Amino acid sequence: MTADVGAQLRKGVVEYCVLGLLARGAMYGWELSERLIAEGLIASIGTLYPLLSRLRQSGWVRTFEQPSASGPVRRYYELTPSGKEQLERFRSSWVPFARSVAELIAEDPRARAKTEGAS
Repeated sequence: MTADVGAQLRKGVVEYCVLGLLARGAMYGWELSERLIAEGLIASIGTLYPLLSRLRQSGWVRTFEQPSASGPVRRYYELTPSGKEQLERFRSSWVPFARSVAELIAEDPRARAKTEGAS
C-alpha cells in the first residue's frame, strides 16, 4: 500500500464528487476545480480535465457552451441521465461502506478502558 493513503482515497471518490457537484447544476471547469481544490480533492485544474474527459466518454456527463460576460465562451458540464443513475448507485453504496470502514478502523473502546484504568 502506498504511504499517501489520502491520495488513494481521493482517487477513488473524486469522480463521484464531481457528479455530486453537477447534480446541483451545470458548472464550468474553473468552478469545479475551485471547489475540488478547496476541499483538497484535486491538486490543480490540470488534474480535472482528464477526469472530465473520462466522465464524458463514459456517458455520465455532457457539455455545452455558453457566452461569458467576463471573457471567452465557457464550456459547461452537466449530468446525463446515466450520470444521475451512477451517482445514485454510489450514494446508496457509500453510506453503508463508510459506516463499515469507520467501525473497523475505530479505536477499540475496550483497549482505551484498559489504559485509562491503568493510569
